[in-house]
Amino acid sequence: RDAKETGIHSGKSPVGLAAAAVYAAALLTNEKVTQSEVSTVADISEVTIRNRYKELLEVQDGTLLA
Repeated sequence: RDAKETGIHSGKSPVGLAAAAVYAAALLTNEKVTQSEVSTVADISEVTIRNRYKELLEVQDGTLLA
């Protein structure tokens, strides 16, 4: 599914979603990256990254539907 289909992007900063995707990719590839490091580079809060990351997981699990 893509972000438009699930509505995960609706009303949210694309930077937050991109930062969460970077964080998720780092975890999947066993890169040692913290939410704090990603938030500094993306200039967005750790809370935003954490929330968008959780939404990405929900979409993957099929629990977040538009």
